[in-house]
Amino acid sequence: MKIFRGLHALPPDLPGCALTIGNFDGVHRGHQAMLALLNSEARHRGVPSCVMTFEPHPRDYFAALHHKPELAPARIATLRDKLTELANCGVDQCLVLPFNASVATQSASDFITETLVKALGVRYVLVGDDFCFGAGRKGDYAMLDAAGTQHGFDVARMMSYEVHRLRVSSSAVRDALGQGRMSDVAALLGRPYSISGHVVHGRKLGRELGASAPGAGDGFRTLNLRFAHWKPAASGIFAVQVHGLHPDPAAAPLPGVANLGVRPSLDPNDVNGGRVLLETHCLDWPAEVAASLGSEGAYGKIIRVELLHKLHDELKYNSLEALTQGIAKDCDDARAFFASAHLQAQTQTHSQTRRQTTRDRI
Repeated sequence: MKIFRGLHALPPDLPGCALTIGNFDGVHRGHQAMLALLNSEARHRGVPSCVMTFEPHPRDYFAALHHKPELAPARIATLRDKLTELANCGVDQCLVLPFNASVATQSASDFITETLVKALGVRYVLVGDDFCFGAGRKGDYAMLDAAGTQHGFDVARMMSYEVHRLRVSSSAVRDALGQGRMSDVAALLGRPYSISGHVVHGRKLGRELGASAPGAGDGFRTLNLRFAHWKPAASGIFAVQVHGLHPDPAAAPLPGVANLGVRPSLDPNDVNGGRVLLETHCLDWPAEVAASLGSEGAYGKIIRVELLHKLHDELKYNSLEALTQGIAKDCDDARAFFASAHLQAQTQTHSQTRRQTTRDRI
């Protein structure tokens, strides 16, 4: 997928495109259905499919403008993960527009003529049922449809997408993440919720904590990923799976336990400056993984962490000893979760095999 960061990055010889516009936070199943339709319409017209999205989120911009951080939406995904999922959906191009004063004050009519027609040469535009655009959100579907007739591009609107009678939306995903309902999140996204990024250096306190605790080995070493936004939709302690560490891409992910948040028990002036981190401790560390990573470990490596089950909210411990005990209990609880999940999977497989055998006999 080609990524253009701003209108100035667009090549002058664009062949036109089939376009959809939105924030696409989380790229949930409703988004996926829209992107499938977009790709189909693009193929019929012989042009690339294109997503226009914004960074920061427009509500982030207005929250900062009015000094009201509470108006900013909790962020489901980082820009990296959003772009990855858009590419996974088969999108050909993505235009990331910086949402700034210029974009915020541009009239709806100028947005159509300057951005859609002149800059992108749109041949088809697909929007959601509640789509509004331009300064003051004065542009709507009817205005866009009329402009399409005038400028020679088709316009379509996709209505709400539902799963089990629940409207799939980024708001629904945020609510489920905030309440720790990870199975509901997976149903809304069509995949487990995950965060990816480069492993960064931390205080290296984890290797010191619990070195003598049962099962801790050489301590609770962690893989640290920065979550770029200050307000993640999820937070707390989770049982997780880590992809990208094993030298064999087909190998199973490593089970672990992770903390997503601001680490209230530690010094806010640590090396990561109090930023939101996803800190993951792998419960198992196979020898082939350690050998492949070498002396530098996983630092700088891109990994993906799936958050499968929430254990509890972040807790503030009064001492490093209490923190060590808390982490050890989290590890035990995560192991219990994976053991239970493995048993359920075995039971389901046995049940399916038994039903198949019965049908064969009939």
